[in-house]
Amino acid sequence: MAYMTSRVLTVGFDLDMTLIDSRPGIRACYQALSVRTGTFIDADLAVTRLGPPLADELVNWFPAEEVAAMADVYREMYPTHAIAPTPAMAGAREAIAAVRAAGGRAIVVTAKYEPNAKLHLSHLGIDADAVIGDLWAERKAEALREYDAGVYVGDHTGDVRGARTAGALSVAVATGPCDAEELRAAGADVVLKDLLEFPNWLAAHQ
Repeated sequence: MAYMTSRVLTVGFDLDMTLIDSRPGIRACYQALSVRTGTFIDADLAVTRLGPPLADELVNWFPAEEVAAMADVYREMYPTHAIAPTPAMAGAREAIAAVRAAGGRAIVVTAKYEPNAKLHLSHLGIDADAVIGDLWAERKAEALREYDAGVYVGDHTGDVRGARTAGALSVAVATGPCDAEELRAAGADVVLKDLLEFPNWLAAHQ
């Protein structure tokens, strides 16, 4: 396995729909943004396609020239509306603990605005060794290489692409918008039902 060549086991994790179920919080934030701007946003639809950068969703509801400004407004509102309603995914804490028990480091690499990503983890008591935000798909490889991560765990085909670009083992969890078949087709090396399966997988593959 790729990570076995590293001096220290480092496992990267995606955030939304991998470590946290961000749907309730993001739904609430989109609803608040809709009220504030007077613009219709189908928040229920938006939370079915989490993963890509915020701008990729906002362009469905706002003119392209307004998207950057609306993203700033959304990020400003986010701590008030999205942190408290967002729970950890089943197995998230156990997955981090399994990496630590193996003597490794657990980092979070996410497309989410980094300060808000850190607020989620702090609120839920999930202690990562590093949190790197604002990176999506292939660009996640920048952080994975910097931290010498041999494994990257995520729920989206974009996470698979990021892992493969970095030369890391892609471990996918079918807990987000992409099902197991899509994740395998994208090139995931391992597909798990959820993070509850991760500790046993890690123990068997060290």
